[in-house]
Amino acid sequence: MKTKLVVFTGAGISAESGIKTFRDSDGLWEEYNINEVATPQGWEKNNSLVLDFYNKRRKQVLEAKPNKAHVALVDLEKKYDVHIITQNIDDLHERAGSKKVLHLHGEIIKSRSTTDSSLIYKIKGTELNIGDRCKRGSQLRPHIVWFGEQVPEMETAYEIAAKADIFMVIGTSMVVYPAAGLIDYTKPNIPKYLIDPSDVKVNGILNLIIIKEKASIGLPRLADELMNKQGFDKNK
Repeated sequence: MKTKLVVFTGAGISAESGIKTFRDSDGLWEEYNINEVATPQGWEKNNSLVLDFYNKRRKQVLEAKPNKAHVALVDLEKKYDVHIITQNIDDLHERAGSKKVLHLHGEIIKSRSTTDSSLIYKIKGTELNIGDRCKRGSQLRPHIVWFGEQVPEMETAYEIAAKADIFMVIGTSMVVYPAAGLIDYTKPNIPKYLIDPSDVKVNGILNLIIIKEKASIGLPRLADELMNKQGFDKNK
């Protein structure tokens, strides 16, 4: 049985592919008030504005390409049972080739019904517009978990983290809850790695190794180490 490697990724890994986050001073979010485009209240007030915002973000995502960090996670699947839990709404992990990806905050390439959250559709092209409806006739909204909404996949994420033999945190500030508390559900004795160029505040976490590098640099190096630890020759 393969060692279970659980990887928790945040905006940092996608930023290296050119996807701006709301924390970037020159990011797409600068043009908008977060409360107006990323909350249920904003949707109720002006759904055209919300759709326009996500149409722009979707175009940005579709133009981006996976980077070396995304590829390194795919390489690790050759020897490990890799499960990715991501805060990111892009599909870069999937496009790189990762097979097991859980999106906590939704997926920008999908839409869902405003009356039945189980009705989820892949968006054709880059735009979701007023008049695009589910099979029951209700307006479709972005398949995104907005600020103030419950994170429906959180319990599943806790269960996956609890079964990890190795746990990685990549490109996240560890301040957005409940996802930031995911590492607390891991077994205390397993190896844990944090890869981020910033000074991330972490206290009281046992067996934690901090790699202060960008994901595209630190993750390929760590992947090589983990492959060699398992006695695996990538050239075979």
